[in-house]
Amino acid sequence: MDTLLADYWLDALGWGGSALLVFSLLQQRVLRFRTLNLVAGLLLIVFNAILGVWPMVALNAVTSTINVLFILRLRRQRHDAATFEVIEVGLDDQYLRHVLDTHGEDMRKHQPAFPGRPGPGQEAFVVVKGDETVGVVVIEGEGDTAHICLDYVTPKYRDFTPGEFVWRRSDLLCGRGYKRVMTSPTIVAPYYDRIGFRPSGEVFVLELDQDEAAATQRSRAV
Repeated sequence: MDTLLADYWLDALGWGGSALLVFSLLQQRVLRFRTLNLVAGLLLIVFNAILGVWPMVALNAVTSTINVLFILRLRRQRHDAATFEVIEVGLDDQYLRHVLDTHGEDMRKHQPAFPGRPGPGQEAFVVVKGDETVGVVVIEGEGDTAHICLDYVTPKYRDFTPGEFVWRRSDLLCGRGYKRVMTSPTIVAPYYDRIGFRPSGEVFVLELDQDEAAATQRSRAV
C-alpha cells in the first residue's frame, strides 16, 4: 500500500509539473509566464531527482535559474520610471489607429464605453517600453481636471504598473496644467486604488503631485 501511494504521488508530481509547464507557455503576461514556468521547473527538479534522471535535473535547474533572474529584473522594472515613456500622438495618427484596431475587442471588455476612436477635444498618448507598445491613454480636459476616456494596457504588461508612471510619476498631466485625474465609471476591474487614487462615488480621483512628477522627470534626465 505504501509503495502504491508513493507511486501515485510521484506520478502526480511528474504530471502536475509537466501540465504546469505547458500551461505557463500559454500565458500572455510575461511575469506570470516566468513565475509559472519557474514553479513547474522546481516540481520537475524534485520529480527527476527522485527518479535519478540527472540530465533532466540539470536542465530544469538551468531553466529555473534563468527564470529567477528574469523575475528579479522584471520586478525591479515594475516601479522604475525609466522603464516606460509616454508619447503624444495625433487623434488621426496611423499607428494609434493600428493599436486601437488590433486591441479593439480586448479594449471593449475592459472599457466598454470607449467608442473605438478618440473624439474631438481629447488627447491621445501611446505608452511604450523601448520599441514595444505597452498601452494607450486618452484623456479629455475639463478645467483643471483630466477625465480618463481610455486607459488600456496590453496583456503582456498587465503584471507591471505603467499606470503608476502615467498618472503619478510623469509630467503628462501636470505639464498641461491639470491638477487632478478622474476615471470613468464604466471601467471594468479598475486598479486605481492600488496606485493612490481615492474612491469618489462610482469613480476614482487622484490629486496630482507636481513635485513628484518633477522629481521623476529629473531622475529620468540623469
